[in-house]
Amino acid sequence: MANRIAEKAGFSTAQANRALNAVLDAIADSLARGDEVRLTGFGTFRVTETKERIGRNPRTGEPITIPPGRRVSFSASPRLTESARSAA
Repeated sequence: MANRIAEKAGFSTAQANRALNAVLDAIADSLARGDEVRLTGFGTFRVTETKERIGRNPRTGEPITIPPGRRVSFSASPRLTESARSAA
């Protein structure tokens, strides 16, 4: 990814790597605070809360309790979705 950024932006690979890592760190920090991250034309990252639920151990089939938690979800923008469709 850093190589593509360097190529498109005219950066060195090291500069592109630093920029990419800075963006990813900023997204991760925002999500850790519970903030939604919207990248116009790309999509939206958000944290959702999951409830405690019953699952199954795939090896034994025994029921197990899966504790509540948080997970990151992503919704692609219409422009990104259309771009992916036209590339296929």
